[in-house]
Amino acid sequence: MAKVSVLGAGSWGTALSLLLCKNGHEVTLWSALEDEVRMLCEKREHESKLPGVRLPEDMKITADLEDSLQDPDVAVLAVPSPFTRSTAHRMAPFVKKGQIIVNVAKGVEEHTLMTLSEIISEEIPQADVCVLSGPSHAEEVGKGLPTTCVVSAEKRETAEYLQGIFMSPVFRVYTTPDILGVELGGALKNVIALAAGTADGLGYGDNTKAALITRGIAEISRLGTKMGARAETFYGLSGIGDLIVTCASVHSRNRKAGYLMGKGYTMQEAMDEVKMVVEGVYSARAAKSLAEKYQVEMPIIEEVNKVLFEDKPAADAVRDLMLRDKKVETPMLPWQ
Repeated sequence: MAKVSVLGAGSWGTALSLLLCKNGHEVTLWSALEDEVRMLCEKREHESKLPGVRLPEDMKITADLEDSLQDPDVAVLAVPSPFTRSTAHRMAPFVKKGQIIVNVAKGVEEHTLMTLSEIISEEIPQADVCVLSGPSHAEEVGKGLPTTCVVSAEKRETAEYLQGIFMSPVFRVYTTPDILGVELGGALKNVIALAAGTADGLGYGDNTKAALITRGIAEISRLGTKMGARAETFYGLSGIGDLIVTCASVHSRNRKAGYLMGKGYTMQEAMDEVKMVVEGVYSARAAKSLAEKYQVEMPIIEEVNKVLFEDKPAADAVRDLMLRDKKVETPMLPWQ
């Protein structure tokens, strides 16, 4: 049994807390919101974000950050990506040297272009920062539906240790050393999912979505490998796996926000309707900046930014994608 602190009591943090409890670990769930802590303690259920999923009575729920970080074996950082830096900064004074921190949010910081694990390492340099990612909607994990993820760490033994902590009959975990690839796949797929949702809102069909998913992973892979990640990662769970589920699922907040924009909502109206953090919106500008920095062509990312921040009609963005110059799909393959 391990002592695990989960920091962030949104849908994903709550679902992971329940999973870890069922795995036999001693779990503390922390939230910065006093009202959220009070509701969880009284109802043993996150009524707005994970309705119907009951939390065990022996799970500790607290708003005391220092108390939640009293010598856990593992700290799971599950706050939405825009709050990763501020939360890590608050955590830093209470984190011991070598503390394992597992980031489970997905995003890239807009003004620094840093991944979330890089942010955590900068704010808490004494920590051993790892990542858990993959196609894993909280709604399904909370219900105990079969799910598969990947965990990445600098050291193999750390990744395998975390694999053992998270793994269960309904939650299968693989390992990889490619932290950068896992994080980029998880962050950038949210931007592609906005495009997929927008296409749905415009009334386009499965052909359009398949094109966006396929060409989307090509864009993500081009950028990721240029930045030093491994191509194999993007064709695994945190790449194509996460991209498929986020583009297609009714649970996907990024797809839903895109769908609403396809129906004519503004970006802000769509985010207000979703009522949760739409991380693809926060990652879109960062993705565009990374493409420019590394001189990588990412036309879908570029058009998503124009729709989000330049008021370009979504239908015009799709038309411009379709009318781009002719391309070869596999330029690395030789002709006879």
